[in-house]
Amino acid sequence: MNFKPGWLLLLTISAGVWSVPIERNGGNQEPKEEAPEENMDTGLYYDRYLREVIEVLETDPHFREKLQTANTEDIKNGRLSKELDLVSHHVRTRLDELKRQEVSRLRMLLKAKLDSTNTQSLQMDHASLLKQFEHLDPHNQNTFEAKDLELLISTATKDLENYDAERHEEFKRYEMLKEHERREYLKGLDQEKREKEEKRLQELKDKHRQHPKVNVPGSVAQLREVWEETDGLDPQEFNPKTFFKLHDTNEDGVLDEQELEALFTKELEKVYDPKNEEDDMMEMEEERLRMREHVMKNVDTNKDRLVSLEEFLKSTEKKEFNNPKEWETLDTNPVYTEEELQRFEAELRDKEEELKRRAETLRQEQELLKERGKALEAQRREYQQAVLEMSQRQKEQQAADGQPPAGPNGELQFQAQTQKPDDKDCVIIAKAPAEPEVQNNLPAEPPQNLPLHT
Repeated sequence: MNFKPGWLLLLTISAGVWSVPIERNGGNQEPKEEAPEENMDTGLYYDRYLREVIEVLETDPHFREKLQTANTEDIKNGRLSKELDLVSHHVRTRLDELKRQEVSRLRMLLKAKLDSTNTQSLQMDHASLLKQFEHLDPHNQNTFEAKDLELLISTATKDLENYDAERHEEFKRYEMLKEHERREYLKGLDQEKREKEEKRLQELKDKHRQHPKVNVPGSVAQLREVWEETDGLDPQEFNPKTFFKLHDTNEDGVLDEQELEALFTKELEKVYDPKNEEDDMMEMEEERLRMREHVMKNVDTNKDRLVSLEEFLKSTEKKEFNNPKEWETLDTNPVYTEEELQRFEAELRDKEEELKRRAETLRQEQELLKERGKALEAQRREYQQAVLEMSQRQKEQQAADGQPPAGPNGELQFQAQTQKPDDKDCVIIAKAPAEPEVQNNLPAEPPQNLPLHT
């Protein structure tokens, strides 16, 4: 799906899925089929909902026309949301369905959160809890209105603006955790092994730093290298306008963040190789993010997270474009201080203590459950024994009273007694003589010549 520049404002943030640089080496290559465009994840927790809403809106001809003519400010300030009332009925119906699905998903998230915190609630107030989600109207949970579109756009814009800062913070914590684990690992070794391991790790670090010069992103040297090695063109014939059009892969008139990051692949390959133990691919992605931010800071003058042809050409006229300083990679600039690392380690210790307390609490609860289970089992056995003893006493009492024994449900059980009859009490019944058998079981013929009676 190709998004227009307005929507690209919301969806051009990358989160682990990177564009692949186009290969144009050789003019005699057979044309390749255009690969389907990858869906770039914005990293937002409502990314799928955002994309589905955009896809549905673009199916409406009227809204699509307004979107093509709208500028960034019209989208950001909510003017475009007013056009929602003019879309077709089936589009509104589909949007209503998408919102109900999103509300249902958020309710499940809230329930899971409450269950995980052992929060007991007799009645959950969904309307109040949904207020913490800013990308939809919590008071209307059944239909998608203009306010929903306005909230979705404004929230996504704000979240995406803060997304890069959050990624930097996550990477810093990743690096501090890695250093913490390295120190803890070395502490567990004896003196000889520790010195040997420290030497090995330092050799890997020095090896990582031995790489070719990295050109400043967006400089003439960096762009010429892409022009020659990726595009297969003569570096002496470098033309900024032609370069821009070559790398505007979706031909929408702007370079988005993915198209820019694809230009940095050659520079990153100078420093990082996934086959090398000393090269961390997480650091490579952080380096890619730093390069993109550098270009956007110097080229994107209107701060819409897109580079137009005009902005790109103006950047080539700056002094820094032809005479840039050398690019300083991550290995020359630590992302954290020793003080920050110490605070991070203290935070880890606090979390570890909290986990230990929770584990001990769970262990005690488990022991208590086991004891309760044993007590219940003992009570069950005592009850069964009491029932058996009571049943036995009832049988003994009935036997003493001459009563027939009782059945399992308390009913009396009678048993037939067979006694040999005495001769004097016997009555002999004479058997009547049998009637003579009739030949062939046929009735006898009636007598002949009997007198007739009148």
